[in-house]
Amino acid sequence: MHDEVPESTAATRTVHVRSMSRRAAASGWVGSALEYYDFTIYAAAAALVFPQIFFPKGNPTVALIASLATYGVGYVARPIGAFVLGNLGDRHGRKNILVFAMLLMGASTFAVGLLPTYAQIGFWAPLLLVVLRLVQGFAVAGELGGASAMIVEHSPSGRRGFYASLSLQGTQAGSILASASFIPLSAALPASAFDAWGWRIPFLLSVVVIIAGLVIRSRVDETPAFLAEAQQGKRAKVPALRVFRENGGTVVRAICMGLANVIGITVVVFGTAYATQPAYGIKMSPSTYLWMPVLANLVAVVLIPFFGRLSDRIGRRPLMIFGPVAAGVLAFPYLYAVSQKNVPLTVVLAVLMFGVLYQIWNATFASFFQELFPTRTRVTGFAISQNLALLLTAFLPSIFTLVAPPGANVTLIVGSLTLLLSLVSAAAAWLSRETAKLDIPELDTARAGHGR
Repeated sequence: MHDEVPESTAATRTVHVRSMSRRAAASGWVGSALEYYDFTIYAAAAALVFPQIFFPKGNPTVALIASLATYGVGYVARPIGAFVLGNLGDRHGRKNILVFAMLLMGASTFAVGLLPTYAQIGFWAPLLLVVLRLVQGFAVAGELGGASAMIVEHSPSGRRGFYASLSLQGTQAGSILASASFIPLSAALPASAFDAWGWRIPFLLSVVVIIAGLVIRSRVDETPAFLAEAQQGKRAKVPALRVFRENGGTVVRAICMGLANVIGITVVVFGTAYATQPAYGIKMSPSTYLWMPVLANLVAVVLIPFFGRLSDRIGRRPLMIFGPVAAGVLAFPYLYAVSQKNVPLTVVLAVLMFGVLYQIWNATFASFFQELFPTRTRVTGFAISQNLALLLTAFLPSIFTLVAPPGANVTLIVGSLTLLLSLVSAAAAWLSRETAKLDIPELDTARAGHGR
């Protein structure tokens, strides 16, 4: 005869599970917001001030290229961080790796705010800047994989999509905070004061919010699924090798699905160069592209939880297919609107592509990827797939500029490439199994037994 669980004990366990679900979601939201705030403020500083203070004077163009290159090395470090931190997360726990990643990110970002300039220490200034950017990229690689794994493994089976989407809402909020931190400073301070010390404030302030994030994360338990695997001795010794051996096809499909990030590249990164750089001759106001991503991210923050909840109801695959394809189709009218200097239409289409349609995919992929991988390699599989896809798409602005130089039919060429990569993403989702209604015993059984 099976022992019956006392009603009071069952009720207490239910309350505990719900509490941990909320705490894990809050931890994921805050952690992702802070990590991506730290990672993103570097982009603004690299364009606004780093060329003047961390590189030798004499050739502003070379200084700008070098400064933006230091931004790019952060993406080079991300796959390395995915392998290392993913392995640690699957071997030593989700909570431990999230705390470690946040401390590493906070320390490196704070250190950037304290760096001496080129005038003070010469070539050591850009060298140290590159090292700290590499550390930033390494640290952020483990954030979303660990955070969404913790959320999914703490969440009820019918709410995994909703709760996991909150970590993506945090990444968009972090981007908004990053932009908002520089806009008032650059507007209120004289250029000399901003270059001398004003730019350092957003970097130094990160230490305050990092401490708050660590306090929140300290109150979240390790996930029941990981603890159950650990007790049964199922943890992989080298998760990165095991994930390729057992789930290599899933990794390839997840990387292909990650090509949907081309939407953000086309709208924001290449779109900025196409609209504002003199070579293309459009000469749209740079302020339009300063505020447009903020507006799109504000829309995204509102819609992401809705799309996450929708994925719990109708499934992950329909959203993973529809979002990229619809956004890819709109690449043509968006680029045409830019070419015609139609600012209102450009803004509307940009917000629709990036703030709405791309977020259908963005809100869903975290739970989808996590459910595709087993507990023993979940963080590693997610982190490797996500960061390799980001590395591939990081080179797209240069490729777009190469194949669609000034004078070419940019709308047709870049629009076609954007749609093609979106279709590849959608096809990979179509070829993957649906997971929203799938019973995952390793999650549900571990959660049900937690606290006994």
